Amino acid sequence: MSRPIAGTLAEVYLRHRGIVTVHHVGALRFHPRCYYRPDEHAPTEAWPAMVACVTDPDGRIVGVHRTWLDRSGRGKAPIETPRRAIGELLGNAVRFGVADDVLTAAEGIETMLSLRCAMPTMPMVAALSANHLAALLLPATLRQLYIARDADPAGDRAAATLSARAQEAGIEAITLSPRLDDFNDDLRAFGVDGLRAALRHQLAPRDAQRFCDRMMPGKG
Repeated sequence: MSRPIAGTLAEVYLRHRGIVTVHHVGALRFHPRCYYRPDEHAPTEAWPAMVACVTDPDGRIVGVHRTWLDRSGRGKAPIETPRRAIGELLGNAVRFGVADDVLTAAEGIETMLSLRCAMPTMPMVAALSANHLAALLLPATLRQLYIARDADPAGDRAAATLSARAQEAGIEAITLSPRLDDFNDDLRAFGVDGLRAALRHQLAPRDAQRFCDRMMPGKG
């Protein structure tokens, strides 16, 4: 029942978050009247929503995440819980690109889309919460995992747990840290070029060349 986000309120919402070019490779859609109910005793409401598919490592859809939007598109809907997910979430994620040897993982969709503005060819996943990030299932082909942490205690714990799990599996793990609270804040404060430059210094040299240098002015 949802449709592609191009030209919709979801695209307006993301632009207000500084995400002008949406590199989502089909993971996101839009529903103009998505059902919302505050609790089991309350009447059902309908709000516009950005809808994200949650998939397992084989690409099978196992869940759905909804971000209900204000009808102006300038922010989230004025409701108690404007974000909810249903389905088999543990270990799975919203995926942006197909991971092979390199992957960036984080909690939120807006965080991942902000990073995709700076590194549009980097495969990324949004685990949707700190606890789910810590439990993310890792592809067997992975050699390098970047963990884009939120700058709060829950983000620190999730990054540490996932990093330890990756290293036990023989995967090199590097934590990416924002200058502000998260990478969407960084995108809005410093712009896409400023975000890309900051990320370049945190990536392994081979990945900086592969995912950042080609996007920077003057680079081939």
